[in-house]
Amino acid sequence: MNDQLTIALSKGRIYKDTLPLLEAAGIEPLEDPSKCRKLIIQTNQPNVRLLIVRATDAPTYVSHGAADLGVAGKDVLMEAPTDNLYELLDLEIAKCRLMVAGPKIAKPQGHQLKIATKYIKSARAYYASKGQQVDLIKLYGSMEIAPLIDLADKIVDLVDTGNTLKANGLVPEEHIAHISSRLIVNEHAYKTKFKQINDIVEKFKSAI
Repeated sequence: MNDQLTIALSKGRIYKDTLPLLEAAGIEPLEDPSKCRKLIIQTNQPNVRLLIVRATDAPTYVSHGAADLGVAGKDVLMEAPTDNLYELLDLEIAKCRLMVAGPKIAKPQGHQLKIATKYIKSARAYYASKGQQVDLIKLYGSMEIAPLIDLADKIVDLVDTGNTLKANGLVPEEHIAHISSRLIVNEHAYKTKFKQINDIVEKFKSAI
């Protein structure tokens, strides 16, 4: 049986915050992905390797079995198809909030509310739960500009410190979800490599 374990991680905050958990599980990367261009990083455990992927792609790699385990933000999981994967553990890292935000002084609205966001699925579900129809405008970044130039009335985005909102004259208005990074596992791998994966999960739990 193939006992190679592949863990999908994204560069940046998630990678940095996951390192102490990996260390607690006895896994140490042999190279730093921020200092090399390699996308497959070997570790001190010959049967464990790291796959460096975009944060939004981690569930796809795990779902299709290209990675056995992965770390993904709850915001990503709320948007991605989650066939063939389980959410095993809240790692309590990379915490923030998914919120509705709008201008300090709201403009009068004679139309259906327009919301700019990259979190289309989450925003739709949130407003549907309120029985409210809205026009959703998909943007991938710099969301805060949209209400300033009348592209949208409000935005749905991640809020950490709130400083970017404040700098652009916006205020957080409604809380949609608490966001943190989760450990996810491929359904098939969880059955075939259960002991190996469960050992890592238990060590992660102790370290959290």
